[in-house]
Amino acid sequence: MTNNSILTVPFPGHWPADPQKDVEISKDRIWIDGCFDFSHHGHAGAMLQARQLGQSLLVGIHSDEEIMDNKGPTVMTLNERISAVDACRWSTLSIPHAPYVTSLPWISHYGCYYVVHGDDITSDGGGEDCYRYVKAAGRFLVVKRTPGISTTDLVGRMLLCTKTHFIKSLTRVLSGEEGSGSVEERKREGEEMRQRIRDYATDESGLRPGPIVMSWNASTSAMEDHVVEEPGVFSTMVNGNAPKPGQRIVYVDGGFDLFSSGHIEFLRQVAQVEEANGHESKWFGDAAAKKRIADAGEDYGPAYIVAGVHDDNVINHWKGVNYPIMNIFERGLCVLQCRYINSIIFSAPFTPTAAYLTNFPFGTPNAVYHGPTSFMPLTYDPYTVAKALHIYKQIGNHAFQNVNAGEIVQRILKSREMYEERQRAKREKTAVEQAAQRREAIHL
Repeated sequence: MTNNSILTVPFPGHWPADPQKDVEISKDRIWIDGCFDFSHHGHAGAMLQARQLGQSLLVGIHSDEEIMDNKGPTVMTLNERISAVDACRWSTLSIPHAPYVTSLPWISHYGCYYVVHGDDITSDGGGEDCYRYVKAAGRFLVVKRTPGISTTDLVGRMLLCTKTHFIKSLTRVLSGEEGSGSVEERKREGEEMRQRIRDYATDESGLRPGPIVMSWNASTSAMEDHVVEEPGVFSTMVNGNAPKPGQRIVYVDGGFDLFSSGHIEFLRQVAQVEEANGHESKWFGDAAAKKRIADAGEDYGPAYIVAGVHDDNVINHWKGVNYPIMNIFERGLCVLQCRYINSIIFSAPFTPTAAYLTNFPFGTPNAVYHGPTSFMPLTYDPYTVAKALHIYKQIGNHAFQNVNAGEIVQRILKSREMYEERQRAKREKTAVEQAAQRREAIHL
């Protein structure tokens, strides 16, 4: 489905995602669409705001071909981009091959009355507003664009090999003690960042409490390797839904840089393995479910998954160059929006030592999972303690196992000239779109 056929409506039975029959249109069914190239927290922020406007969120994903025709080459494949959208806690259904210019017949088929987009103008290859049809129909809603992050920004970091995005201490940045600008500017930015963390720590509705957000503080040596072992100090940044009776505490950790299908599939499989264990232990039996509902007022799954996210300096210590491409705040938000986790810990140590695991806020984990890793040059095994405690679990090979930050950077560098041209064209296109936005504002 190319831009030449943006008005084409699929034949009955050939819609790219079920349902195949037309759905009754409702203002509680919200449509959002985009490329979703790199699943950065700006995409998640748009989906969160859209989800808060209704009861379900349908996410249209453009094909590689249409993006190439209208914007330039994608870095991630369509399947990788679908994986990212499916993993977002606030998405209800992903719809691949959605037209680049949003089509009324498409959104109406899926029962959506409103289309949501950020407060910027997106144009097609011909320079026209991609949302002109839904705007003309009065079915367009605007949400605030997430500042400071975009696919273009991330590609620029890779091409220029910069480190200016690094955060030395997230807690000090959040309190306004570190960063650029005046004291007042730092405090304002820190509060905006804290609010974003609180916003992302919500459940599927985007309105109620969701994951617990914590941070861990210890010496640099304790964070970077296994030589110095410290219990550290766990601090709660956002209160949320704590583990419920009977749930297994599961720990995963990583850099989660350029959070993508490789990370997502690992987390999905951890949740899947724990669900399979639940079936074996009769967790899902009728009697057990009724007891949970009677005791807790609701049913819930067998595992509570906690994700530890490493600091920028820790990742750079091991990977060098200008890794991580995303700083800890950006990476933490990416993990926080993922439906497969229940809690995150900022500044988690590279090595989960005995002191760290036995002082865990929810008790010593029942399991510590790790996945296939080919990108991290290690001189020792960080999971020796977990193995000695017989709680270490390994996720095997999977379809997206090679999709990591190193692979993504290599994709960019292999086609450097093409992506540099994309960056140049994007800057020119942005200038035109901003001018159109100013003209549109004058006529409101």
